[in-house]
Amino acid sequence: MKLNVVSPKGVICSVEAESVTFPGTEGSFTVLRNHAPIMAMLEKGDIVYRIQGEESRIPVAKGVVNVSHNIIDVCVE
Repeated sequence: MKLNVVSPKGVICSVEAESVTFPGTEGSFTVLRNHAPIMAMLEKGDIVYRIQGEESRIPVAKGVVNVSHNIIDVCVE
């Protein structure tokens, strides 16, 4: 899946990820390949993504995520 994370300052990350876990306002959730389309609000926490089994984190204050056709677009503060 293609993960794109941007902020008002520019691109934070643009990678191919195996899984991505988000701090949603309704609770954390994980997106895997072929996930159904979804749009959700994010709260303070970490976006956690895995590439070849290795975990990376991006701290966020709040934001929004859109998932569609194995493309994950995230806009954060």
